Amino acid sequence: METLETYLDRKYEELELLNGSLRKPLTVRRPESVVEVIERKFHLAAALKAEHALHEWASTETAWAQPDQRRSGPFEFSYDYQRADLDVIGPSFYQIGDTDVDVCIYTSSGMAAISALLLASARVVGEAELLLLPGSYSETVELIELHARHLSPLVLEKPLGETVLPPRRPRMLLLDSCAAAEDFAATLRCAKPELDLVIFDTTCFSSGSGRIRRVIDWTRRHQVPVVLVRSHTKLDSLGLEYGRLGSAAFLRGPAEAAGRVSLRSLIEETRIAVRLFGGAALPAHFPPYAGSRAYRHLTNRRIAAMLHNSRRTVRCFASELACASAELHFAHGLYVTLAPSRALDERQAKQVAAELSHDLSKAGLPLRHAGSFGFDFGAAEWSYDGRRERHVVRIAVPDLPTALWDEVALAAANWWSAWQAPKRGVR
Repeated sequence: METLETYLDRKYEELELLNGSLRKPLTVRRPESVVEVIERKFHLAAALKAEHALHEWASTETAWAQPDQRRSGPFEFSYDYQRADLDVIGPSFYQIGDTDVDVCIYTSSGMAAISALLLASARVVGEAELLLLPGSYSETVELIELHARHLSPLVLEKPLGETVLPPRRPRMLLLDSCAAAEDFAATLRCAKPELDLVIFDTTCFSSGSGRIRRVIDWTRRHQVPVVLVRSHTKLDSLGLEYGRLGSAAFLRGPAEAAGRVSLRSLIEETRIAVRLFGGAALPAHFPPYAGSRAYRHLTNRRIAAMLHNSRRTVRCFASELACASAELHFAHGLYVTLAPSRALDERQAKQVAAELSHDLSKAGLPLRHAGSFGFDFGAAEWSYDGRRERHVVRIAVPDLPTALWDEVALAAANWWSAWQAPKRGVR
């Protein structure tokens, strides 16, 4: 268990790392409360953004000036008009070994990365089967259904190795880190995946997660090319959501076998798609404090604290809300979902999340109504359970002292039980 004092010491290290990225560092003292931690981190992030804008004023969208070096911290950039040809030199966000990543294309968001990749595949693969795990990210599924018409999506109701697939044609797997833990693990047990490409959305995993390495090992063992897509807005900026940033990382692999997707062609077509759809990344959105040994160490400690709190949340909800929990065991272990006893639409589920957040916040507990995860505070928001086709409430577990988050989790469980009582309704 992490005590408040240990937590504050760790957060002080994070504040010093952020402050050290400023050209003119501020005076930073050790915080004395969770509220102070959150406020100071966001204040320092604002100072970093403001300083970048002030000193990089010549690095405009049109690249009218040619300074010797465009950069943000350890990242260096070169580009021409509107960043359509953006080239980035700098440390990898992934902690999987630099030799693994052949080419990394940065984009303006995680959805921009997967959109460009999927639409680029039309010119490389043509019509193909796209296998998905139940509960894959709803916006990705929506993108496929509405715009990736060359792909025939098939949700795997059974593990990959036990599924009878349609007659052979190009076949890709979208492996999503927000899938249920059971489905994710079952996929990696498949001993003979007849796949031409694996697209792995790593967004919900820590950049150094062992599960990322296991997926890479699995694809290499079976000679399947793999591309990692990611939103860096979530877990890669010390809980700050420093800026919207995504990427598609093409990994080095074995020589392409007959019928397998050409990664060289896919890289080129993805670059074209990013340019034509205007999805290039903004240099100002690269965290200037990323990449160092201290950054990786603190990021790993943050994720470890969140996973520890998540396991305790699962036990609490399983005990207190046995009939109300929707999914407690996601592969990433960073949030859980609660299912109302009566069907709700999106608006109603959002309202429930807002009421829960408001009531606990009013009681002085750090739970906010926010549609993301990886913060230094708990976050509640509506979500869609694609596996069971229903709207649920998602509670993202934060990086907080153990005892404090235990208190929040129990308060959330008690609130939910009271709200579910027959006398209560959805307002």
